[in-house]
Amino acid sequence: MFSEYSKLNLSKICSETLDFWEENQIFQKSVEGKNKNNRFVFYEGPPSANGLPGIHHVMARLVKDIFCRYQTLCGHRVERRAGWDTHGLPVELSVEKELKITKEDIGVKISVADYNKACKKTVMRYTEAWNRLTREMGYWVDVENPYITYESKYIETVWFLIKRLFDQNVVYKGYTIQPYSPAAGTGLSSHELNQPGCYRSVKDLSAFVLFRVIDSEKLIKTSKPVFFIAWTTTPWTLFANTGLAINSKITYVAAETINPYSQEEIVVLCAEDCLGRVFDAKTEKSILNGPSKNGSAYSVISKIDGAKLVGLKYDQLLKYCLPAESTNKIFSVVDADFVTTSDGTGVVHLAPTFGADDFSVAKKNNLPLMLVKESAQEPVPIVDLSGKFINGLGEFSGRYVKKDFCDKKEDSVDVDVVVKLKKDGLVFRSEKYEHSYPHCWRTDKPILYYPLDSWFIKTTNYKKQLIEKNASINWKPSSTGIGRFQNWLENINDWNLSRSRFWGIPLPIWRSKDGASTICVGSVGELKDLCEKSVSSGNMKTNPLKDFVPGDMGDENYNLIDLHKNYVDEIVLTGKNGEPMYREADVIDVWFDSGSMPYAQWHYPFENKELIDSGSFFPADFIAEGVDQTRGWFFTLHAIAVMCFNEVAFKNVISNGLVLDSVGQKMSKRLGNAVEPFEVIKVHGADSLRWYMITNSQPWDNLKFDIEGVVEVKQKFFSTIYNIYSFFVLYANIDGFVYKEGAIAIDDRPVLDRWILSELNSLVLDVDSYYSNYEPTLVGRAIQSFVVDKLSNWYVRLCRRRFWKGLYDDNKISAYQTLYDCLVTITKLSSPIAPFFMDRLFCDLNSVTKKELVESVHLSDFPNTKGLFMEPSLEKKMRLTKNVCSLALSLRKQEGLRVRQPLNSLTVCLSDGSSDDVFVDLICSEINVKNVFFEDNSNDLVSKKLVVNFPVLGKKHGKLMKAIVSVVEGFGDSEVSIFEKEGQIEVSVLNKKLILTNEDLLLRVVDVPGVITAKNDEALVILNTEISENLREEGLYYLILGIGLFQIVLAIQSFIQPVIEINNGRIALRTREKSLSVVRDIYEIKSIEKNGEDNLVFIFEDATFNVLIKHIKDEDLTAVINFISESKEI
Repeated sequence: MFSEYSKLNLSKICSETLDFWEENQIFQKSVEGKNKNNRFVFYEGPPSANGLPGIHHVMARLVKDIFCRYQTLCGHRVERRAGWDTHGLPVELSVEKELKITKEDIGVKISVADYNKACKKTVMRYTEAWNRLTREMGYWVDVENPYITYESKYIETVWFLIKRLFDQNVVYKGYTIQPYSPAAGTGLSSHELNQPGCYRSVKDLSAFVLFRVIDSEKLIKTSKPVFFIAWTTTPWTLFANTGLAINSKITYVAAETINPYSQEEIVVLCAEDCLGRVFDAKTEKSILNGPSKNGSAYSVISKIDGAKLVGLKYDQLLKYCLPAESTNKIFSVVDADFVTTSDGTGVVHLAPTFGADDFSVAKKNNLPLMLVKESAQEPVPIVDLSGKFINGLGEFSGRYVKKDFCDKKEDSVDVDVVVKLKKDGLVFRSEKYEHSYPHCWRTDKPILYYPLDSWFIKTTNYKKQLIEKNASINWKPSSTGIGRFQNWLENINDWNLSRSRFWGIPLPIWRSKDGASTICVGSVGELKDLCEKSVSSGNMKTNPLKDFVPGDMGDENYNLIDLHKNYVDEIVLTGKNGEPMYREADVIDVWFDSGSMPYAQWHYPFENKELIDSGSFFPADFIAEGVDQTRGWFFTLHAIAVMCFNEVAFKNVISNGLVLDSVGQKMSKRLGNAVEPFEVIKVHGADSLRWYMITNSQPWDNLKFDIEGVVEVKQKFFSTIYNIYSFFVLYANIDGFVYKEGAIAIDDRPVLDRWILSELNSLVLDVDSYYSNYEPTLVGRAIQSFVVDKLSNWYVRLCRRRFWKGLYDDNKISAYQTLYDCLVTITKLSSPIAPFFMDRLFCDLNSVTKKELVESVHLSDFPNTKGLFMEPSLEKKMRLTKNVCSLALSLRKQEGLRVRQPLNSLTVCLSDGSSDDVFVDLICSEINVKNVFFEDNSNDLVSKKLVVNFPVLGKKHGKLMKAIVSVVEGFGDSEVSIFEKEGQIEVSVLNKKLILTNEDLLLRVVDVPGVITAKNDEALVILNTEISENLREEGLYYLILGIGLFQIVLAIQSFIQPVIEINNGRIALRTREKSLSVVRDIYEIKSIEKNGEDNLVFIFEDATFNVLIKHIKDEDLTAVINFISESKEI
């Protein structure tokens, strides 16, 4: 017998199914049972396990799991290996916080070895929580054998890849201006800086600053002091100013004015097009209200070609320091094409030490950098690596350039700089300015553009290949690939590879102090040989790798070594002339770690070389991560694959959106709106959560998470399937149906069976197409629509009598077989999204029939999509029938007419079809009408009119709306007929000809007394609501009948002692032995006779007794039969 349940408990099903999977190794069997030559390759992006997982991680893992499960059902071998991203800032910052140290303390208060030991201990802290989420949400991935980025084998592969690039001459060291995070103590790559949320809107103090021109009389004949006026949003950088930039193609002006602060008469130089910005309304008012009133705020005394300004000298603004290595070009004007008049003044202050464009222009024009000497050291920037001014800047020494860098509350240094300049008469005006400023993606603190000595990969050399290869990738959504990612590649910069941190993969480059000798190491074996040479040359006493055996790939051999900084920094190699070579101190960008996982997870090329070279595990068929990885992991995967293998790293990618709270806010513990995934799974089951998250919105759209949506999915979708199953097994167990009979031929099945099977097969084709095109939301919605609207609300409801009746004939067997096939197919289609419930349902069905020799739905095959029975005309006919019924029932509800009340007629006008295109008998039965009439033209039956669609037309013809409304209100039947036929109509409004379409006008049907109408694209229905005396009596008759049936049930209660539950028109009789769910009209009535004036006697068919008898004890049976046969009065 099929299993029966008293209620639906999804949480319990999940728990029991998890135990079943693990006891029977279902995941392992789903992989190992598939052919190794038919692989579907998936890469798991490695999460960092030093933080707890959140609800957004459920979405990320769900998307991955769905397609791996689908491909498994399709016969592919889908090996998916978990991974852990163990290096980088998150780990280091966490350790520093725990140890109460800063980066500067490492190597002083704590050794690098102890620090890295603490990092290694911390990095896997929350592994148990992550594995728990993986298990409880049903994400199938191999967590027993994960790849871990801190392991020596993984590091060795990364070294191999860097050496491959080094040998291509695309790895170089350069002194450039780079994004730098003082809070994190390291430089950042451009793709890190472009993570979502890194650029934030901030309000900074901006200033229009005055630079006094030297020998201005050569340019302008005036006795007044002449100043270049430049606008800056970073006043602190003015200490580093060494030049001004203008654009030689711009026209500039000299304007006499008054300094609003010093009241000095001056001349300012700015772009002509920027005068309105320099002299805004507030500044003009301030000047005119001052003591020197000349009637106007400024007067242009000269126009100057920009080219004539190039080479002019000016006074240093803040005379606190000078460059240690200066040039004769310092404090001069240079030409730069990036200068525009779209903002600012057309004059740009250059601080080459703190700006990439400034640095480039300075280098081109021989402007010096403001690097100063502290004692006998090499020249350094005037801001140190913690974000503070160095000594030698007077009252500003030791001040943080951004108050965010200081833990204590401190006034902005920008304010004090501007105040000082105002006192010196060197500021024209200042104000708060809101603009977008970059922040560190890990510390949330502002970054600086800072001069750093770093190692780079010349990714710009591969720009063409990167773009070409990207065109072959299927991005979901496509806008990410052809938009955000493509734009990024088109504006790609060289990859800043090195990081001045401690816990990471060390850069495998050794150099002599003079830079004459450089070597990049690509393997541990190579490093051991180089160490031997270094020992022989006297640069090392012993070889630290002496016990390592090259070629031995055993874990025991690799556990003898540690390739982290605290070990490899002790290795000194020997240069070509015998000189010592020391490792470059930096570690590698952590994004290079994760981008190397396709190869490093297999220890390529030292092991498993054929897996990559043969294409067995490279490239990936599919990957998925959050949108924040577009310029993170997605980019590094793509870049490394193209640069090292001239291949894409992945063929298909889903970039899923954010998971926000129900009102669209970002979730955080601080706001108290974070959702605990374990609690949701515990209360509602993983299947409800998975189904909700994937059907609520497309995975690449942001999801506004609402727990009520999870509840609704459980009630609307899973309860519906559960009820269908319960209905099926109730009667299947009574009749002993176990699918032992041969399948009844499709042509011999009733029309409802053929229809639902055709719809089912259409669903199979649609779902297969959606899965294949990486559209999981469409999959879930299509399945849910089929289950709720077609299978439950239509097929099962209309076929219920076939299950209740007593005779076990072909008609009944066909109903059982059809419903069984529908349920089994649904389990297969839905199992990638709802793996727990669908596996239980499949096993409950298949364990009885044994039609498939598998122990789990996840070991079965996806439904065959070839040679399926399809009857599109039947599907269309039933769809039209349902459509007509839906419209008519909505009219009954609108008028408060219960379906028990018979009505005379329903008139139907089909947009495309005739009476042969619907099931008239079904319409009569469902709507409870005596007649259904069909008309080709509804114009003779109802009145129609056109009305204006105000929201649409208002946007198009705002001022003409009143006149358009007047014209439309004057339309008659002829205009309506034209509009219906052509879908548009031409009108003349205030002597203007307009074409009004079906977007602009709405067709309304005007009800007439006695009939009501409803319309959609396929049909118009007209319901005759007039109730004659005969119809009224018949309605009362059925009402009494309904009451009578209910009272019979109450009478039976006294014999079988059930508990009666009434819910949505359904009556549940729960006896001591069984539970039987029936609808009120379960009883088939043979005849109804009057007994006296006000009483009715019901006489039932034997078939009904057959159903009831099986649920009544023997001692109660006689009493029930006597009760019915004696025709007791109700």
